[in-house]
Amino acid sequence: MNFKDNIRIIPDFPEPGIRFKDITTLLKDGAVFHQAIDALCAAYAEEQIDLVVGPEARGFAVGAPVAYRLGAGFVPVRKPGKLPAETLRYEYTLEYGKDALEIHRDAIIPGQRVLIVDDLLATGGTTEATIRMVEQLGGKVVGLAFLIELSYLNGRNRLKDYRIVSLAVY
Repeated sequence: MNFKDNIRIIPDFPEPGIRFKDITTLLKDGAVFHQAIDALCAAYAEEQIDLVVGPEARGFAVGAPVAYRLGAGFVPVRKPGKLPAETLRYEYTLEYGKDALEIHRDAIIPGQRVLIVDDLLATGGTTEATIRMVEQLGGKVVGLAFLIELSYLNGRNRLKDYRIVSLAVY
């Protein structure tokens, strides 16, 4: 299936010159959403995944059903101050400033096999931050899965040590 056919492009959002890739059109079509989740799961079906980790917020929408299909647990990665128990925080630099993500310190048992799932791979900053936290907690990242990859932003190069599956590459 060509998943690009189900992703709406919105010109000049959130600012002029940006062509925003809107996954809500894919998510609302039950059959297409089901096929996208199945395709991501099929790529990692032989990996014995213990946990799927999904960054806020669209990583929840994609990661949770992948975890369910793979028979794995799901761990959310959130913006600071959103998780109630003790957290590990990772700060990272963006093109326009700094950002941070957090994960519960007890979310991963050392040695667990982790698949990181998100809606979009762009520059790779959010994914790299997520990888660092998973590895700091002792998890083994066995792969990365995305609905969309913006290849012109070179995020794949930043994550070259990991297996990457993307369903729609722009």
